[in-house]
Amino acid sequence: MEISKRIVAIVGPKGGVGKTTISANLAIALSNLGKEVIAVDLDLGASNLHTIFGLKQPKFRLDDFILNKVKSLSDIVCETHLKNLGIICGGDIPGIANLDYNKKLKLIRNLSDLKGDFILLDLGAGASNNVVDFLIIAKEGLLITTPEIPSLLNVYSFIKTMIFRRLNLQFKKNNAIIELLEQAKDFNANPHLKTMEGFLTYAKKIDVEASKSIEKILDNFKSIIIVNRVKSEQDANSGKVIQNLMSQYLNIKTSTIRTIREDNNVQIAIAKMKPVILHAPESLFAKDMSIIARKLL
Repeated sequence: MEISKRIVAIVGPKGGVGKTTISANLAIALSNLGKEVIAVDLDLGASNLHTIFGLKQPKFRLDDFILNKVKSLSDIVCETHLKNLGIICGGDIPGIANLDYNKKLKLIRNLSDLKGDFILLDLGAGASNNVVDFLIIAKEGLLITTPEIPSLLNVYSFIKTMIFRRLNLQFKKNNAIIELLEQAKDFNANPHLKTMEGFLTYAKKIDVEASKSIEKILDNFKSIIIVNRVKSEQDANSGKVIQNLMSQYLNIKTSTIRTIREDNNVQIAIAKMKPVILHAPESLFAKDMSIIARKLL
């Protein structure tokens, strides 16, 4: 893997928060800054990233890779009319949303081999194993929410699920830690494990080295919370709800908050099958996406 390449996952734990629109426009914003970008539609079973770019019938899809019709993901990168930007269109074959382990592993390895400055992964909604696993390999995540409390809490629940799956994978051969993780899932019965700080206290008693590894995983967790469709200052500050929950219960204190203002141009552009940045380059949405892109550099 190229040292300079960054794999960034875009996740919307709840459907309808604007995840795919943000993925497409962020890809364009980064390419406008001179970066080589590949946007990958990994919303398995519900792919539509290509429609935002106006691609009604893509020449290649993820299906072609999954079904071994091509050797590598690089063979199915579709050109766009934009400089520095390619796209891998999602698949729609039956069962693609539930990839078996070997196919998922092959896909993950090929994602790491793609050439570019940024590989953007547009993941599905929810917290399925596929979504969580792709976020884990990305190492960087953009977590999309709207200002409403249910949407904010969904993001927190997703992060908690992702952390627990990451720890289960890391310590699958450590029976004592796995048992402690299982106990922590039922914090009503085990209130001493309700917070990650409490969990670490007991983990240290079981396995000091494992507890140090857990602390490192939490310290290295990189995420940006993007609050979409912001209409007021109160909306803009809503991301702090997630930030506070992550700090209090998960011992994660590194998340950054970005905001995207409400903009009628978004729905107009979607109806025209055109990215907002191209449809209305001076719009609030386009300006906010450009700021987020620059902050990623």
